[in-house]
Amino acid sequence: MSMYQEGYEYYVSKCEDFGLQPINFYYYVQLLSQEQLDAFNQQAKELKGRI
Repeated sequence: MSMYQEGYEYYVSKCEDFGLQPINFYYYVQLLSQEQLDAFNQQAKELKGRI
């Protein structure tokens, strides 16, 4: 589940950047496709490596 958490954290940060209210983690996992989850997770890993 931790890999989804990283993707969720990235999603929340993007929502904050655009002034949007993020959905909770449960709905995030339920509503996104595997492809979307993988893309968010990959982006989170890349950003984590830059810090």
